[in-house]
Amino acid sequence: MIALLKQAALKGLNPEDYDASRWDTRLTKLAPANANPASTDLVHFDLALTICAARYLSALHIGRVNPHSVKFEVNIGASQHDLAKFLHDDVIAAPSLDASVAMLEPHYDGYRRAEGALAAYDKLATQGDGVRVPMPDKSVHPGDAYAGIAPLTARLHQLGDLASDAPEIAEATTFNQPLIDAVKHFQRRHGLEPDGILGKDTVAQLNVPLGRRVTQLQYALERYRWIPASFPQPPIIINLPEFKLRTMRRQPAPFLTMRVVVGKAYGHQTPVFADDMRYLIFRPYWDVPMSIQMAELVPKIRRDRNYLADNNFEVTTYNGTVVTDGEVDDDVFDKLRSGALVIRQKPGPKNALGLVKFIFPNHYNVYLHSTPVPELFLKPRRDFSHGCIRVQDPVALAAWVLRDKPEWTLDRIKEVMNGNETLQVNLAKPIPVVILYSTAVVEPDGEVRFFRDIYNYDLKLDQDLAKGYPFPIPH
Repeated sequence: MIALLKQAALKGLNPEDYDASRWDTRLTKLAPANANPASTDLVHFDLALTICAARYLSALHIGRVNPHSVKFEVNIGASQHDLAKFLHDDVIAAPSLDASVAMLEPHYDGYRRAEGALAAYDKLATQGDGVRVPMPDKSVHPGDAYAGIAPLTARLHQLGDLASDAPEIAEATTFNQPLIDAVKHFQRRHGLEPDGILGKDTVAQLNVPLGRRVTQLQYALERYRWIPASFPQPPIIINLPEFKLRTMRRQPAPFLTMRVVVGKAYGHQTPVFADDMRYLIFRPYWDVPMSIQMAELVPKIRRDRNYLADNNFEVTTYNGTVVTDGEVDDDVFDKLRSGALVIRQKPGPKNALGLVKFIFPNHYNVYLHSTPVPELFLKPRRDFSHGCIRVQDPVALAAWVLRDKPEWTLDRIKEVMNGNETLQVNLAKPIPVVILYSTAVVEPDGEVRFFRDIYNYDLKLDQDLAKGYPFPIPH
């Protein structure tokens, strides 16, 4: 157990939280040369090892901090263990301590991959960051002269984006192959436009200290420990900094992946939580939130009383009775401005929700939906929404969600989406939807990818962990 505590960094934990530097001194007091250790030494040793072992096992199982304190609304209470009983029954008498401890850790493949990547990046970090890649005055395009070729080459070699067997770039002064392809590879791994141009964002990411990459992988492991250990149905998983939706690979269902658009970093952040999808609606109405009605639509109606009619909106009462879908007169405008009437957008290809929305009822009123502006999916950074999540391939997602209903073929899904009626389809079994936040992801092929801390949640986790034990207790 003491050996595990000393090696806690391999799990993304801080060894000093488990007294790593104190165990040699404590063991010396109990060494065979000391035939009669003081009873207080035995008591202190037993107490210290019990506390540190319990802390360590708890951290491996459910993480160190309360996920609610870092914007992750998920209930991990069912995952808590009776640590005293586990120590007594499964640790002290264990034929293999490693096997017993592994029982408590997440069993997700991504967790194991992140653990391996952490060891690799920790080794890189101990070797140092090397010479910084110089920030150019203007973007460096292929064929341009660049004084930082040597440090750029060294950094790309170090990170594995430039293959070790790549042709030598001796005394090069221009930005050409194979550096261009290596930069594109680096950009893809870091959520940047893979254009092969050395711009300020790319150089800034190249110069991020390796110690920070280690921290990102540590936080990826921490957040894995907050996720439920299993799901009754294969879940849909959205990672916000990655702008990506995927399903689990090891599951009795086809693997699915696609780009998403998420909430704006300022003022409209998509919440991090888990809930169950229960139905989807083809050709939905969009009930405009009151905040958008007041801040965005009322000013537009003031300037143009036909704005709603021209954009397929209608004014209704709170019970859905249509007041007008034409020109807005003064009386209706005053009621819209006071909030006495509301606005909704009619179904159709120009509807802000697109042609289908996927509902997992929650108090945030957040859901997945298609969009009439697919060009936003081409951008590398995709935080553009008011909080809901736009999906790149709504037809594929609808087919995946309805895979247990054979009557819902791809052709029928497309037919209904392009039809004339609004239709709700209830799911026979709820599908878990998990909205995550991780700025580091390790792909099945071992490629390590890093993303911007768009909502500053890594920064918040930094602050909580900096307080040290006792951390906020998860509940």
